[in-house]
This record gives sequence, structure tokens and C-alpha cells, in this order.
Amino acid sequence: MADPADLWLSSKEAAEQIGITSRTLYRFIDEGRLPAYRLGRVIRLKTSDVDSFIDASRVQPGSLKHLYPDSKKPSDSV
Repeated sequence: MADPADLWLSSKEAAEQIGITSRTLYRFIDEGRLPAYRLGRVIRLKTSDVDSFIDASRVQPGSLKHLYPDSKKPSDSV
């Protein structure tokens, strides 16, 4: 049996695995962020490349502070 890392995904399958639309997937491919292969008239992606892309997209703790406002501190007035 073939190693799962050697399997090919259609663009639809890859987009579903990542959780994005096909349009976003094609943009990532066009920008060079995600390797893909044109085999005849279809685009295929290697499972291992998709998994690597997902791993590389991991958010580091503390890197999203700009997305939420500072919590309101209670005033010191008594």
C-alpha cells in the first residue's frame, strides 16, 4: 500500500482538508505558498505538502494580541 505522504489530493479535497475555499487555495498556489502540480487538465497536491502547509501556518502563542482589545482595568476611584 502507498505511503499516505505520497498520495495526491484534488484541489477540492485539499481545500476541504485545510478548511478554505477553492478560490483561496488557488490564490495560495499562485502566490507560491502551497506547491501544486498540473497533471493534464487538473491540479493535484501532495498530501505531505498540504500537511506541511498546515503545520507552517500554526499560530504562535502571544502573536494575536493585536486582534483583541486590552481588557478594561477597574478605575481606582473610590
